[in-house]
Amino acid sequence: MPYYEYACDECDSTFEIFQSMSEEPIKTCPTCSSPIRRVFDASSIIFKGSGFYSTDTKVKKKEDSSVSKPKPTST
Repeated sequence: MPYYEYACDECDSTFEIFQSMSEEPIKTCPTCSSPIRRVFDASSIIFKGSGFYSTDTKVKKKEDSSVSKPKPTST
């Protein structure tokens, strides 16, 4: 079950509620009984398992331009 964050514009309070996705969202502030709104946050992603770091987010190294590559020779 996820946590939902709510905010009250009347008393400037924010709070989280642990509730089922099938439950109706709460509509009144428990502090001042004013209407409240649900706050939507960006969810975080956690990559688990092998290979994510080295294949997905690794920055490729640039080649050193001061070292020249040998030219191929014809035989």
